[in-house]
Amino acid sequence: MDVIPAIDLLNGRCVRLYQGDYDQSQIFSENPVEVAQTWEQQGASWLHLVDLDGAKTGQPVNLKTIAAIVEALDIPVQVGGGLRDRTRVAQLLELGVQRAILGTVAIEEPELVQTLCQEFPGQILVGIDARAGKVATRGWLETSEISALDLAQRMVAAGASAIIYTDIQRDGTLQGPNIPMLREMATAISIPVIASGGVSSIPDLLNLLALEAMGVTGAIVGRALYTADLNLSEALRAVGPGRWQDLPPDLGTSTWA
Repeated sequence: MDVIPAIDLLNGRCVRLYQGDYDQSQIFSENPVEVAQTWEQQGASWLHLVDLDGAKTGQPVNLKTIAAIVEALDIPVQVGGGLRDRTRVAQLLELGVQRAILGTVAIEEPELVQTLCQEFPGQILVGIDARAGKVATRGWLETSEISALDLAQRMVAAGASAIIYTDIQRDGTLQGPNIPMLREMATAISIPVIASGGVSSIPDLLNLLALEAMGVTGAIVGRALYTADLNLSEALRAVGPGRWQDLPPDLGTSTWA
């Protein structure tokens, strides 16, 4: 199972929100490129970037920082936040981003998702962010009446390569992922599910690993890495396909706590 470090970008900084609340943000670094390089050195096989400014405004804002991160890394990068038209998606992929994550448009313009999946096969993921089972949009500032499971099934039909499921009420809380919902979603759809929100420990990852046969193929981890509740190298040793066996022993310690 992939263990994917997350970097959330707000005003060019690496931050973490609590339950998606922009007013409860904590700055972890002024240098996101340096943070990205640290996660790569510790064995990450993917990096997850979220343009929080873009999610809020409806168009990517941190493109310069994203481009610098992509340029600095050898591992692939996936990015979400503010991708609500073809131009923005194409612009991001042209920067060297491997996978674009669509969110709000999955509800507001599902036909666009289908078009983009056809134009960029294998590079379009859909992020489903849910609050009490209902899908939130526009940077988690609005909540729809559509259930996360219904939207996931629609996005399978649209051609999405994978679903990133985030339980907003778990995000940034270190309380563990929503295992029942992840199990339900993974068994209901035919494409991979990547878990996000609340992952704080190796036991959390092992609980997710138990769902791998059902289709949960990865876990995005944020706050726990920055607070040192979870060590990335140790996590990869436990559940991941990363390059941990090739790492020097001194690369197991993060500097972000």
